[in-house]
Amino acid sequence: MAKELSAIVKLQIKGGAANPSPPIGPALGAKGVNIMEFCKQFNARTQEQPGKILPVIINVYSDKSFDFVIKRPPAAVQILDAAKIKGGSAESNRKKVGSISWDQIRKIAEDKIVDMNCFTIESAMSMVAGTARSMGVTVSGESPIKK
Repeated sequence: MAKELSAIVKLQIKGGAANPSPPIGPALGAKGVNIMEFCKQFNARTQEQPGKILPVIINVYSDKSFDFVIKRPPAAVQILDAAKIKGGSAESNRKKVGSISWDQIRKIAEDKIVDMNCFTIESAMSMVAGTARSMGVTVSGESPIKK
């Protein structure tokens, strides 16, 4: 018999660095989840990705048990890494802060396509390029996306 789902908690945690301090402790403690058990499991599953921000979706059941799904790092974080910049632009339409190539866009799109709501690599590339533009990062080169 299936367990009854009582809550879904969405967090973004650095890989291998989960601890009971905020935001993890209060978010899970309010749902009655064993916080240390979650931290141990999360750190064990993400030890090969230290320091990377990873979105996690935690399903909490009525008997206080849980399971969780770890997603790929957000596209914005991957764009910052690829462009080697600290943050996006406050005025993305006027002030550009970096540049990345279409090859880098393709790598990010191939990595993220499993978490995106698109079916082709071209549409995933278009979404990642749009994220880059809204961050003030210029996409250099000729677009390989057919219009």
